[in-house]
Amino acid sequence: MRTTLRRVAVGLSLAALTATAAACGSATANDTAAGGGTELPAASALDGKGEVSIDFWHAMSGKNGEVLQQLTDEFNAKNKGRVKVNLQFKNTYDDTLSAYKAALNSGQAPDVVQVYDIGTRFMIDSKSTIPVQSFVDVDKTDTSDIQPNIAGYYSVDGKLNSMPFNTSMPLLYINKTAFIKAGLDPANPPKTIDEITEAARKLTVKDAGGRVTQYGFGAALYGWYMEQWTAAGNQEYCDQGNGRDGRGTTVKLATDDHVKLLTWWKKMVDEGLAPKLDSNTTTADNAFTAGTVAMTLESTGSLGGFLKSTEGKFEISTGNYPKINATDAGGPIIGGASLWVVGKGKDDAHKRGAWEFVKFLSDKDSQATWHTSTGYFPISKGALETEVDKQWVAQRPQFQTAITQLQNTPLSKATQGCLLGAMPQARKAAEQAMQAAVLSGTDPRAALQEQEQAMTGPIKEYNQSVAG
Repeated sequence: MRTTLRRVAVGLSLAALTATAAACGSATANDTAAGGGTELPAASALDGKGEVSIDFWHAMSGKNGEVLQQLTDEFNAKNKGRVKVNLQFKNTYDDTLSAYKAALNSGQAPDVVQVYDIGTRFMIDSKSTIPVQSFVDVDKTDTSDIQPNIAGYYSVDGKLNSMPFNTSMPLLYINKTAFIKAGLDPANPPKTIDEITEAARKLTVKDAGGRVTQYGFGAALYGWYMEQWTAAGNQEYCDQGNGRDGRGTTVKLATDDHVKLLTWWKKMVDEGLAPKLDSNTTTADNAFTAGTVAMTLESTGSLGGFLKSTEGKFEISTGNYPKINATDAGGPIIGGASLWVVGKGKDDAHKRGAWEFVKFLSDKDSQATWHTSTGYFPISKGALETEVDKQWVAQRPQFQTAITQLQNTPLSKATQGCLLGAMPQARKAAEQAMQAAVLSGTDPRAALQEQEQAMTGPIKEYNQSVAG
């Protein structure tokens, strides 16, 4: 669903990132992407051009890739003789963005490219794309159907830079069967980390020899989760308004809440309530589906796989992403990827053809197909009202938690997420601090301060590479 792609994507080369950003031109802190000029082609740009060929680079494999091909075939059939989209699979998110950078320098860029969430700042700074908002304004497109909290991530100053496509958000996953056996109510899941501890003490099971056979809680020490806890606390992860008022210069890792979080996590491991897991999400996922941990954290995109893997073994229920403090007033950030219309080096027909395809993938019917076939969260509010989507959710009531959680999360700069050119490195730095504190016993504040300081250089280097 999403695990492999998202995990691989955190290791971007800073040298490659900065070199291409510099080659593409500078951008001020609040610039939106602008690669094709201010005059945008109308729908008539396709008239008399024959069949315009549009190249779309993406990172969807397996079932996701099959569904994307299905939707593309549907679009091509509807636009036969006018626009034809050619899918080109570029492996992981990381590989797709690397290929895009190389193509910008060689003049062989695609017409549409799928870029993961934390590549957003680079795409804006590259000045190689046309903001989706520009097409929306020219066409007077009604965007009220897009979920506000999903559009929010890809927006700066109220302007939508790219079109959200495959969207996910984190949930608390629960072994419902184990909950009931332990005398807990799965309909009332833990809402805070302290409540997780209370439930974990009842859920942890040992054999006659004292060996733990079921831990109460277990999740990967994955940097994305720290970003989620920050947003749930309605706190900004980086300065400059989470990188939305200007280019961020600091990642806020060494906060009191992060210290509290890592102290809690280490205590859970020390008490034998949680196993020692590293940052590999696949390992943590397998521990949950095997029944060796009764609660875990994961993306909505994992629901389908979890249900399939545990069929006949135990039932699953879900809860909102837990908060560090009961008074925290924020909510989690969306993840996944979005679609960017490339403007640099493109004629009007290709720009318009690319936009028509992106618009098609975002409509309620396409999103209903995408959601029910892949498990990604639909960006369209209307998709959730289609009959096929209603039936899908009715058969998987666990997903209703995600719908409610998204709708109840206040839209703020905190919950929009941090836009940072060096965000891939920042996510890795958070993981290193988490592992040092939880697995190696390093003082949590010292571990966080070390990684926060280590990010100073990469952030400065990136910002200088795109400075005017």
